[in-house]
Amino acid sequence: MRTGLTKQEKTTDIWFDEKDPLIHIRTHNTALKKRLAAYAEQHPDVCRQTDADPETGCMEFDIEKGRFSFRLTAPYSEERRRAASEAAKAAASGFIKGMV
Repeated sequence: MRTGLTKQEKTTDIWFDEKDPLIHIRTHNTALKKRLAAYAEQHPDVCRQTDADPETGCMEFDIEKGRFSFRLTAPYSEERRRAASEAAKAAASGFIKGMV
């Protein structure tokens, strides 16, 4: 979608405080918008779309605390990266052999 906004202007804002039971999300990120819209459709009692701006492609949602999370992942060590690569190659090799 062409909005006239630069990538730097296409932000995602997530805010909440200790008092309000809701998390407020305002985003231009297409993948996040789709995920939140689908979740709001499936669970309207805990998540709802509150606004949309078709000109900029921005959407806003309110979601109950405890329903939205951030996942922090530690960087892979070189050893773990190598082991994961070898496991993926072995799995792909087995998958291809099973197809032939």
